[in-house]
Amino acid sequence: MTSMALVITSIKGIVLLTKDQTYFQANRRIKPKWGKMACCWSAENATKAYLRALNMGRTGKGKEPDVAEFISAIAAGNNAQLMVIACANVAGSTALALVAAARQTGGRVVCILTSLHHYDASVSAVGNYGDCIDFVIGDTEKLLNEYRNADFVLIDCNISDHKTVLKTAQEGAKHGGGGTLIVGYNALHNKELAGCSGADGFKTYYLPIGEGLVVIRKGKPNEARKNSRWVVKIDKWTGEEHVFRITSPQIKT
Repeated sequence: MTSMALVITSIKGIVLLTKDQTYFQANRRIKPKWGKMACCWSAENATKAYLRALNMGRTGKGKEPDVAEFISAIAAGNNAQLMVIACANVAGSTALALVAAARQTGGRVVCILTSLHHYDASVSAVGNYGDCIDFVIGDTEKLLNEYRNADFVLIDCNISDHKTVLKTAQEGAKHGGGGTLIVGYNALHNKELAGCSGADGFKTYYLPIGEGLVVIRKGKPNEARKNSRWVVKIDKWTGEEHVFRITSPQIKT
């Protein structure tokens, strides 16, 4: 039997999502056009998405705009096309961050909510940007399996059994062709994962931004290896955090 999940898309209606990721809405069958994430980093996309998220944050209700802006920059900088966010409760500034990135890359945002009563509050929180988000309601792990071809997955680590949810996202990345970027926010209690090497080539990094970010990446098998690291600098005069990603190609001898 084909599994089904309740999906509220663009606030305008209710559709059904099947395993082959085909949408049924208003008696029309629609195949979503999802591209794959480009393999190179785009500093231009990252900068523009950061500024767009900054502008959204001025009117939004998010408590951590700095975190949201960074998330937007990293998603857009990696040219993400299908972006999925799994929320512990109400979607807010982090969902808006992906909207900003999607507007820059031409991508799509899917927001997974665990219960129906979080939906109305989420619509209110994102305001006029609700039409840019497809809301999906149901079991987080099962729904993540429906989006294995996502190339950017954002997970609230306050969600129930967050470690299992992160592992589910990793499993999806393995079967989705590689290149998926997984980010966990509110990850202060996951600090022990910093710098650890995951199974099957996954790398995990902890960034001390806001309530903590965990970044997990699995590259494509044929992807050229690069040495990279994250650097966080704090301006001693303003107290602002500045995050840099330093990447250098491997030198052949």
